[in-house]
Amino acid sequence: MENEKNNFTVHDLPKSERPRERLKNLGADKISSQELLAVILGKGIKGESVLVTVQKLIQHFGNLQNILEASVDDLMKVRGIGFAKACQLIASFELSKRLLKENIEAEKERVKKNAITSPSEIVKFIQSEIDDYSKEHFFVISFDVRNRILGIDKTSKGTLSASLVHPRETFESAIRRHAAQIIVAHNHPSGDCEPSEDDIRITKRLYEAGKIMGIELLDHIVVTKDNYTSLKDKNFF
Repeated sequence: MENEKNNFTVHDLPKSERPRERLKNLGADKISSQELLAVILGKGIKGESVLVTVQKLIQHFGNLQNILEASVDDLMKVRGIGFAKACQLIASFELSKRLLKENIEAEKERVKKNAITSPSEIVKFIQSEIDDYSKEHFFVISFDVRNRILGIDKTSKGTLSASLVHPRETFESAIRRHAAQIIVAHNHPSGDCEPSEDDIRITKRLYEAGKIMGIELLDHIVVTKDNYTSLKDKNFF
């Protein structure tokens, strides 16, 4: 029985149930991630369906994100994934990353030409700028009087504290860009986007400094990989 299972191939499936045919008939967005991987890989090894190879791949790495981040050598540790298949996977993932980056850049340009209307639009910018979520990054987004973005500056990277986030450094880039108002943002490596006591103290300090300098602090946004909190919306200042 085990030998019969191992000898199963895609050709044993009805034609309409094969990954390529399902992609053609239903569309890529309607088939499973396993089927998409099977289409990329093309075929399995002798006596083993590509779907079995994909199953082993997912079992080995745990999830798609880990597969996406794997190197050629890492991928080749899975039986059925040789050098060519590993390169196919990495090339496919890289194209997806580049397309996503192009879309993000296009969205940035679109927003720069128009007024910002919500914190969620800012969050897209910030999330695309953070290359290492294990460290805290502090950003200053400068705006003109029409709420159009003049620029985004990363003013610090490390552990957020009152000593690290000083009004002088925070407003320096805003003054250089002749900004009328700013939004500041930073990420929480913990993945929890609830503001800390330090976050609230820093925000109030920056808000008061902004009033003196004539540059309004519109918001302070705490960002994680997939969520955010607006301190303005929470009425912390």
